[in-house]
Amino acid sequence: MKAVVMAGGEGTRLRPMTSSMPKPLLPVANRPIMEHVLRLLKRHGLNETVVTVQFLASLVKNYFGDGEELGMELTYANEEKPLGTAGSVKNAEEALKDDAFLVISGDALTDFDLTELINFHKEKGALVTVCLTRVPNPLEFGITIVDEEGKVERFLEKPTWGQVFSDTVNTGIYVMEPEVFDYVEADVPVDWSGDVFPQLMKEGKPIYGYVAEGYWEDVGTHESYVKAQADVLEGKVDVELDGFEISPGVWVAEGAEVHPDAVLRGPLYIGDYAKVEAGAEIREHSVVGSNVVVKSGAFLHKSVVHDNVYVGPHSNLRGCVVGKNTDIMRAARIEDGAVIGDECLIGEESIVQGNVRVYPFKTIEAGAFVNTSVIWESRGQANLFGARGVSGILNVEITPELAVRLAGAYATTLKKGATVTTARDHSRGARALKRAVISALQASAIDVRDLENVPLPVARQQTARGSAGGIMIRTSPGVPDSVDIMFFDSQGADLSQGSQRKLDRVFARQEYRRAFPGEIGDLHFPSSVFDSYTGSLLRNVDTTGISESGLKVVVDASNGSAGLVLPSLLGKLGVDSLTINPGLDESRPTETAEMRRKGLVRLGEIVASSQAAFGVRFDPVGERLSLVDEKGRIIEDDRALLVLLDLVAAERRSGRVALPVTTTRIAEQVAAYHGTQVEWTTTSPDDLTRVGADEGTIFGGDGKGGFIVPEFSSVFDGTAAFVRLIGLVARTQLTLSQIDARIPRAHVLKRDLATPWAVKGLVMRRVVEEAGDRFVDTTDGVRVVEADGRWVMVLPDPAEAVTHLWAEGPDDASAQALLDEWAAVVDSAGR
Repeated sequence: MKAVVMAGGEGTRLRPMTSSMPKPLLPVANRPIMEHVLRLLKRHGLNETVVTVQFLASLVKNYFGDGEELGMELTYANEEKPLGTAGSVKNAEEALKDDAFLVISGDALTDFDLTELINFHKEKGALVTVCLTRVPNPLEFGITIVDEEGKVERFLEKPTWGQVFSDTVNTGIYVMEPEVFDYVEADVPVDWSGDVFPQLMKEGKPIYGYVAEGYWEDVGTHESYVKAQADVLEGKVDVELDGFEISPGVWVAEGAEVHPDAVLRGPLYIGDYAKVEAGAEIREHSVVGSNVVVKSGAFLHKSVVHDNVYVGPHSNLRGCVVGKNTDIMRAARIEDGAVIGDECLIGEESIVQGNVRVYPFKTIEAGAFVNTSVIWESRGQANLFGARGVSGILNVEITPELAVRLAGAYATTLKKGATVTTARDHSRGARALKRAVISALQASAIDVRDLENVPLPVARQQTARGSAGGIMIRTSPGVPDSVDIMFFDSQGADLSQGSQRKLDRVFARQEYRRAFPGEIGDLHFPSSVFDSYTGSLLRNVDTTGISESGLKVVVDASNGSAGLVLPSLLGKLGVDSLTINPGLDESRPTETAEMRRKGLVRLGEIVASSQAAFGVRFDPVGERLSLVDEKGRIIEDDRALLVLLDLVAAERRSGRVALPVTTTRIAEQVAAYHGTQVEWTTTSPDDLTRVGADEGTIFGGDGKGGFIVPEFSSVFDGTAAFVRLIGLVARTQLTLSQIDARIPRAHVLKRDLATPWAVKGLVMRRVVEEAGDRFVDTTDGVRVVEADGRWVMVLPDPAEAVTHLWAEGPDDASAQALLDEWAAVVDSAGR
């Protein structure tokens, strides 16, 4: 006997899940509903099956193919237009006309004994046997009455409560003889229970009803879809689950990584190659699809998450359905009954209220509160650029496809035939993305100079040597699973706000320029890049007195690209040096704060034991520098800024110093003592770069290890700062601890407060109102200065739902009191 699986319905009640996926392919316990149906047919010997398809037919055909993987023979009957339940089967008549056949829906979950159903049909000599089951609420189904012999006496489709006369309903599973086709007109919409069965009953044909025992769920609504998942996990339906039951009710498929410190409370299912991090909690009736990433602190309860979804840290999912390829960012919340379509982006700290429908390919912005369905509009991100270029999680937010589009947009802002310099750090992710970027640039009529793996300052310097711009791809500092795509102007500096907006517009409109075949750009690999960089550095930075000083220094390259420059540099400086961690380590393209601290402690031990003058530690891309004095003590970054400022100002005795407004006002005292002045900038590196490029600027820094040496470059450069420091120490003949000791202690405290996006403007207004008659500085955010000189600064983060606060006083207690006072103002405004 053959079977017919009806898989042509649109599943409109299940939208947005069925907006881009046919209903039979919706996964139940990580396997399409129709696959559960086909496996049931196979268990009962129905290996030859015709599948009727219409809506998104190609997706069904591509998934199941000829059925070989299931050990079945599948053929397809394609409908050009919807033909109804009977017309659909009539369309497959050619394959079914020789023997009795079974009809079953491809979107209902059941474990009925089909063999018993077929035997009943044969015993009764029926033309049609209708498979029936009893349900508590028959309103959505066709009610059927049978007599003692099982013969059908009456049908009623989808009754009202006033019409309900039975709880026995039609499941849409039938066994039929081919003679039934005589009652179905071809190529017109015809239904079994509404058109054919009444005619058969009128003519007295043998139609029987078989009341089946077992599980049956018509997965026609979101509620029934979620219920079907829970029933499978509870063992209420006899279906096969892939994977292993590692504890009662906890199923984990092959290749899945579940950290021992993750909390799992079954019954639940985790799909193949999913990754659940420490601190994540997955509770009962949750289904996690294949290749899903569940980050630390995430919480899932009664949630169905389809394949390839990213569930960000501290996100909260309750009773919802999330479509495939969707990204749920940090601290987002999706409430009970909500449905998120395929390939959506749910921004951090956003809230999707219960029963909201978000259709495929939509973006919910960070901090948004969504209480109505998002169907037609596609909410774009407010800004493409963040503090470090275009940043995001590798292969979640930053994919090769995105890199290609970004590079194409960037190329479109430049003239045909222009040259762009590309570079990367030593991570595999950056290498893969850079190749995509290069292809897109060449395809847009741009010549490419590829530096491959170089320190970030080298990439900037080489870009400034005749290129129209540059692109550097690196691992985000301190975030190993994220990357930054950084765009440079012709001077090697970050793009201006205007250029960023221009690139943003081209990207948003997807107005990419494409080259004709003869215009495809060239690809060059320049030689002697490091020699060129070090030669220029040594020509521009004062190194007098170094070779005669006999200084000994310890240099920690942090297994990053800074180590590529050091061999040629240290030899030419003529300084006695010990280099540690010089080799590249692909597994550590960045370092966490804890890793950095451990490295500095180890560096201090080596400096003290080797009696070196000081030690320096580069970040992995050579942009930033950390210091250890001759006693092996770590000089904190904010303190290191004052030490270098003191050295530079004491030697130059005039000029201007560029510092962000969050820097301690001790810096003003140090600069003034040596006859220099401070120009306060915003906290943006772009602003520091702008002032650093101005004539008369002698030094710049951000208090986070970033230093500008204007005589060489206007951007942060760890290597240039190192060379400048050696020269200064050699000429002053003072130790770093002596210089540090002569600078007054600063008492600056910092705090971050979570602030919903929707109230950030209100928070800043409240801060200005609270300031009253006190002096207010709005260089960046709002800085309020008290009459006694104490100050507090409130700055909303441009990329996260956070407000930053700094406070400075004559001692820590005073600064703490000020910080507490203004934190309360921010907190009350944000509620």
